[in-house]
Amino acid sequence: MKLDLPHPAAEALRHSERLERRIRNEIVAAGGAIPFSRFMELSLYAPGLGYYSAGSIKFGEAGDFVTAPELGPLFAATVANAVAPVLQALGTEARFLELGGGGGAFAETVLKRLLALDALPSTYAILEPSADLRERQRERLQTHLTPPVFDLVQWVDRPFEEDWNGVLFANEVLDALPTPRFLIRDGEVYEETVRLDGEGRFVRGEQPGDALLIAAVRHIERYLGNVLPEGYRSEVLLQLPYWIQAVAGGLRSGAMLFVDYGYSRREYYLPERDDGTVRAFYRHRGHENLYLWPGLQDLTASVDFTALAEAGTHAGFDLSGYCTQANFLLGNGIDGLLTEAESRTDEVGRVQFRQEAKKLLMPDAMGERFQVMGFARDVELEVAFLIGDLTWRL
Repeated sequence: MKLDLPHPAAEALRHSERLERRIRNEIVAAGGAIPFSRFMELSLYAPGLGYYSAGSIKFGEAGDFVTAPELGPLFAATVANAVAPVLQALGTEARFLELGGGGGAFAETVLKRLLALDALPSTYAILEPSADLRERQRERLQTHLTPPVFDLVQWVDRPFEEDWNGVLFANEVLDALPTPRFLIRDGEVYEETVRLDGEGRFVRGEQPGDALLIAAVRHIERYLGNVLPEGYRSEVLLQLPYWIQAVAGGLRSGAMLFVDYGYSRREYYLPERDDGTVRAFYRHRGHENLYLWPGLQDLTASVDFTALAEAGTHAGFDLSGYCTQANFLLGNGIDGLLTEAESRTDEVGRVQFRQEAKKLLMPDAMGERFQVMGFARDVELEVAFLIGDLTWRL
């Protein structure tokens, strides 16, 4: 398969080759194969070498993809509209925890909007595993926020373990969790592995699934009401329930909001989607060579929002709502924010804001491809999901 991708610079290739050697060594040490989830984990998060651990630019036109907050302020300001009532109801000790801060654009806009709404949290914490991204976030926020607001920001290495009240937010985080992949062979569940061919290249392998993987796939089949066909290959994020409990930590009263691309379970495991959803992204081009240039390209898998609903409710939260990104933004005032922004700029600026809104809302852009799911405990978040409820799909 020929890929139309720009070739990495020599230094970047040397970086990737170092990670390749580490992965090869681990495959050999493991007896000839590692689970695909481990390959994905190393490709993305190996210290100093993985895609999200090294210092290359990921976001924006110069990177590999553009996230909603990087388009402009409308997305983050609308999210602030949605969560401001929760923070106000929780009082002066409410906290905000953002998982993965990207380039810092989301935090900047949310804090400015929450200040305008008189809903600032006592702490704005960013859980960011990349030291390079932390520094970029710090520089941006220190430059663009007033000192009293910047002083609310802190960077944390783990979720709050102590009891806390507030809001947890994650945009395009779930899709980057290393996911196991499975294969149906002779009616049995196998786990996809990564092994080496005779020339030392990474290739697909398989091994009998363990009890946890088998149970997860059978759960999917019971939900669907039929067995998955011979040769069917896909993903199931086994660790999602444990991950939700871990990131929520001691959250006692508050809300969790997740934005990502994905499907309900019945859509995720359609017969025609028989090679799963994992894809690679390099310089704004999506492709299916998952083994190409480890550490230089992003690897992502779509989200099973039914599994997310199960995980959130099993963690003791109420499902507040589930809808497309477009309906969430429309239901929380993006139109008013757009009108306000246009009134403060010139014609060039108005065109830019309209283009931003179009990308966020149009079905063929982010509007329907991305979905939003919210959970709450002891607070009201359902009002944020009044338009276009999709919980019936779950």
